[in-house]
Amino acid sequence: MRFLIGILVLLCGALPACAVEGPALERGTAITDPAGLRELDRGRLALGRMMWPARSAGIPLTSGQLFALPSMAAVRKSLDAEFDRYIARHKVNLPNEAIGVGTSFDFQLFDRAQLYSQDSRFVLAGIVNRMDRAFVSPEGCGEVRLIYRLTRASAAPAGEGTTSPRLPMTLNIVLKAKSDVAIDGSAVAVTCAEIARRWLDTAGLPLTGADLAIKLLAKDGPLNLVRPENIDRIETNVQIAHAPKSAVRDFRTDYLLKVFRYSAPTQSFEEAPLENQIDRDRILADEGLKHEFRTWLLDPSHFSELDRGTVLIPEKFLATAAIASTPVGFAPSNLQPAFGLMQGDGATTEPVFRTSDVVTALSKAAGRGVSLQNIRSPAGFERRLNDITCSGCHQTRGIGGFHFPGVDWMAANPSNSTVVPASPHFFGDQIRRRDILTALRDGTPLDYSRGFSSRPQLRGSTELAGTEYDDGWGAHCYQQKPGAKDNDRSFKSWTCAEGLSCQVADKATRMGMCFVRDRQGKVLPTVR
Repeated sequence: MRFLIGILVLLCGALPACAVEGPALERGTAITDPAGLRELDRGRLALGRMMWPARSAGIPLTSGQLFALPSMAAVRKSLDAEFDRYIARHKVNLPNEAIGVGTSFDFQLFDRAQLYSQDSRFVLAGIVNRMDRAFVSPEGCGEVRLIYRLTRASAAPAGEGTTSPRLPMTLNIVLKAKSDVAIDGSAVAVTCAEIARRWLDTAGLPLTGADLAIKLLAKDGPLNLVRPENIDRIETNVQIAHAPKSAVRDFRTDYLLKVFRYSAPTQSFEEAPLENQIDRDRILADEGLKHEFRTWLLDPSHFSELDRGTVLIPEKFLATAAIASTPVGFAPSNLQPAFGLMQGDGATTEPVFRTSDVVTALSKAAGRGVSLQNIRSPAGFERRLNDITCSGCHQTRGIGGFHFPGVDWMAANPSNSTVVPASPHFFGDQIRRRDILTALRDGTPLDYSRGFSSRPQLRGSTELAGTEYDDGWGAHCYQQKPGAKDNDRSFKSWTCAEGLSCQVADKATRMGMCFVRDRQGKVLPTVR
């Protein structure tokens, strides 16, 4: 069941039949035009220009050259160490399943030779506005992200029947949306409102290719302020290993997530904790740390921030690497980052949080008049613990372990209608992000809250109604019972559109997916 559910989610994230017709959901919040990105990659937003500004502009930077840069030395060392640790853990935990590079192995490793090769490079696959994260860095107005996809540089453009030159790894340059001293082409100080306006103004542009690139980079364009000096960090996501379905296991793919923050004093990228990536194993093994984490997170102010999705967990509780395994299905399992932290998971260690702890925290919130949006039960608390982490989010409604695998403009006929550039989670979140951009532009009250990763926060919009992103075919749902008291309050809105029914994939949680019912009322397809 877990395997089939995962494949259904994967297919719905990758096939054009699942796409929403009408205006692009990412209008004003992301740049995904294949021809436009190709032009931008040939200019100052090429990875070489961003990472090595003094270098000649006309020659693409190969992966080998990238990781030979002094600023990237710690990145390469860290990635190599994570690969070595992954292999060592595998040999201890699964000694009877061979691991290595190539199809002859049970677990097929990503070939690191491709990462450090002179015959591969990272190409610009998408640009994403994340000013909805301005609550993290208000002075920088949030973030803008340049997402690059690893490709075989020597490969010819892919056509029908050929293998795509793209490899399963992305490198994400995260920049401050506004630098410390930001001025426009007329030497006027730039505000967060102005940057938001520039992005929203791209929503109706009927341009593509070079014309779009010129408009975006113009002195009043949203990309005019995207410069190397604004870089805050880089984030990597690589499919570290893939295990095909076999007699002893279901299909499984593991993704390694890392973050490297730029250090101005050393002029290099240094390993950093992943935001809100709870270091489960370390916390569970340390009674003092366990108590400290429980006390901190259940504090009423932090509990409210966790509910809203704006919590920033202190680094002492966080990990510097994460493995996002996919698919994980709907039942709690050790593959989920928060498994074992909550009482009742079936883990063998003493949990950090008991059901009574969460019930008490909920009661305190109610007593203080705090209106919680998402966490209204212990089950809601546990789900939030998972999806607030990097790996938990990437396990939810992703395309494999990616939320933005990106545009493939190296294809013979690149088109976003053939293969969508991002996951259902990404597209479902665009309404919330655009609403925040609009508030920034207009100077109206800001609401940075977000819903669960499985279901988008709609903010009064009906644009996603009946789609896979909300309550349509393939959407995540919660099976409702006739009596309100028998339903979990955290998921009471997780229903299916008319004509669809929630087919439960895990009886304990009553979580499942929305499917069509036939004339006899049976759900199609039936998951076995």
